[in-house]
Amino acid sequence: MRWSLLILALIVAALQYPLWVGKGGWLRVWDVDRQVQAQRESNRQLEQRNAGLEAEVRDLKSGNEAIEERARFELGLIKPNEIFVHTPQKR
Repeated sequence: MRWSLLILALIVAALQYPLWVGKGGWLRVWDVDRQVQAQRESNRQLEQRNAGLEAEVRDLKSGNEAIEERARFELGLIKPNEIFVHTPQKR
């Protein structure tokens, strides 16, 4: 009786091994699921960044206000008959 229980336990363990540790086992499934969740989060952040860039491109294509704003702040350009006043800030 003991030998039959021991053999039965070994057979069950041999059948369970691939389920938990094998190539397509639960441990691998959990690891892949974790990687998928991390990739989804990364994709979400990239989609937000792309939406911001797309809005900026649309704004640049649609009107001169955005171009003028960039020229003023990034390049320090002024319109004709304007006076540029620069006040130094204390550091």
